[in-house]
Amino acid sequence: MNAARTIALLGLQEAVRRRVFLIVAVLTVAYLVLYGLGTWQAFEEVQQEAGLFEGIEPEIVAGATLLGLNMFGTLFLGTILAVFLTLGTVRGDAERGLLQPLLVRPVARRTLLAARFASAALVCGAYVIVVFLIATTITWALGGWWPDRVVEPALGLAGAVAILCALSLAGSVFLASTANGIAVFMVFGAGLVAGLLGQIGEALGSGTLSNVAATASWVLPFEALYQSALGAITADTVGFTRLAIDLGPFGGAEDFGPLLWLWTIAYLGLVGFVALRAFARRDL
Repeated sequence: MNAARTIALLGLQEAVRRRVFLIVAVLTVAYLVLYGLGTWQAFEEVQQEAGLFEGIEPEIVAGATLLGLNMFGTLFLGTILAVFLTLGTVRGDAERGLLQPLLVRPVARRTLLAARFASAALVCGAYVIVVFLIATTITWALGGWWPDRVVEPALGLAGAVAILCALSLAGSVFLASTANGIAVFMVFGAGLVAGLLGQIGEALGSGTLSNVAATASWVLPFEALYQSALGAITADTVGFTRLAIDLGPFGGAEDFGPLLWLWTIAYLGLVGFVALRAFARRDL
């Protein structure tokens, strides 16, 4: 346990030395400022044109759409942080000669992987939750709209970045740092494309596209968690307002049911098992 804690702290100290947190902090501040500006302007327009909306509540549509777009931005920033914290954990550190001294103490390789995953997942999870809560507060302060659920979407985003941390950590066993970072962002993009395919399939009534998208969301469950989080913020909204939201950027919001979290835990275990087996056979 002490070894795992030490390795986790060393990983975070290395991130601080390389100014990872500074880069992410600057990006986050700029992002939240832009989000606040966009939210203010959007609600100003909604209030001025309130008479044009028939049968729907424009504040809910505007607030839900803005916060939904924010959740994408938050997940993207969380992915950047996850990649920065894990992309060179195994192969990158081994090539720089940083890994060998840790493993001759002796420290079990599974301890190294578990510690680095735990530290990265906790940091990234806390990050996306805080950014989501700040954006939610901005939406409420500037537009007077509060989501139907707060805890569920926050946990969904945290679970999504935990999966991305695990995939990036596993990728570091096989790939060099740059290649691993590119691969993780491509996987992230593939998940988003799967969500878009689901929206297109739903709009066209194509069962094939919908099935492909649903399968991809289970294969890449960070996308399923993201879609579930989107659906949670308007879980209690009904009527024409709900229809207007579904026709907009929220077409990808889906409820995958209680099995999603069980599958997420099993998925993390499977990725960890593959990473550990490959790491155990790797000659450093």
